Amino acid sequence: MSSHHIVKDDQEPALIIANGASCSSELLGEILEWSPIVVVLDNAIERVLQLDIKVDVLLGDFDDDFDSNIYKEKQFPLEIIHVPDQEKTDLEKAFDYLIEKGHKAVNVVWATGKRADHTITNLTNIVRYQNELKIVILDDHSKVFLLPKSFQKWYTKSTPISLIPVGEVSGISTENLKYKLDNESLKIGYRTGSSNEVATDGIVTIKYLEGDLLMMECCD
Repeated sequence: MSSHHIVKDDQEPALIIANGASCSSELLGEILEWSPIVVVLDNAIERVLQLDIKVDVLLGDFDDDFDSNIYKEKQFPLEIIHVPDQEKTDLEKAFDYLIEKGHKAVNVVWATGKRADHTITNLTNIVRYQNELKIVILDDHSKVFLLPKSFQKWYTKSTPISLIPVGEVSGISTENLKYKLDNESLKIGYRTGSSNEVATDGIVTIKYLEGDLLMMECCD
């Protein structure tokens, strides 16, 4: 594991390390290499330090038994952001911090895989912040992001793709997916586009008219 990110370009996505299930060192290392700033949520700090990662910002509500000062010397220079607001999750507070600092995009790891309520909230927050921050949530099995109304990307045949509506999404049309949608609607809890796949090597096109549609690029 690289001890510190290499690229220092504010145009690259920031990185937030949350406190869910860990991802592989390979995935984390790839993301770290391109991250201009690394923000760690307070309850994950010990796990992160064990990986010899240089942390730029330690952020959270800092419970009564949490002493943030002990990390100042270990991670100098370290910015410590105490946000006691109980109306937001620590991940939401980290998004707010990055927006305030002028960042436009962020990758998030360790945000899935433990408590289901935390995972669902973290994923749907992609929609909540869509006008301020481009959010991509990654783990060893999926990459999740909000689709623009018109999307095209090259994929290899049989790549697993899921289309997950947040609420209801209408007017969805696709090209080069095994299970094609033609001006159709998806609604969370009733009908989703889970477990689709790319039909042939080439461009996949997805368009929709109304709503918020999450793309999950998956691997087993």
